[in-house]
Amino acid sequence: MFNYDRYANLLITETIIKANNTGKAVQLVAHLLSAQQVWLNRCKGKGNPVGVVLWPDWKADTFEELIESNHREWTNFLEYLSPDDFGRIISYQNLRGDSFEDKLSDILAHVINHGTHHRAQAGQHLKLAGVESLPMMDYIFYIREGNNK
Repeated sequence: MFNYDRYANLLITETIIKANNTGKAVQLVAHLLSAQQVWLNRCKGKGNPVGVVLWPDWKADTFEELIESNHREWTNFLEYLSPDDFGRIISYQNLRGDSFEDKLSDILAHVINHGTHHRAQAGQHLKLAGVESLPMMDYIFYIREGNNK
């Protein structure tokens, strides 16, 4: 699923850049990329990064590097997990300081769904800004293209 997430993030970024869109779509993708970093730190037991901004003012031309870095870090983390690790409880604090505990598998599902949610929102904003055609970002299209690595 993290390979699919990378694929879909790259597609929406390409569309944003081609459309020269600097509006809400950019903010949404920046947010999802920042949130991925926050969740990875939590899963690694590192807590929230100092000075983290969940809605950063990042530019779309920086997204590809961020997408690749996030993907590399997530897949490196996942590669060393045992089947039992997915049921492990992750204790963390949100950015307001509230404490939570969730299963790693639930956090992983959240990270993927969070990305899907915000890519859909970004696509909607692109359509409202006049983009006529959005890329096919559905998971099933990803699989049909032979991306089931």
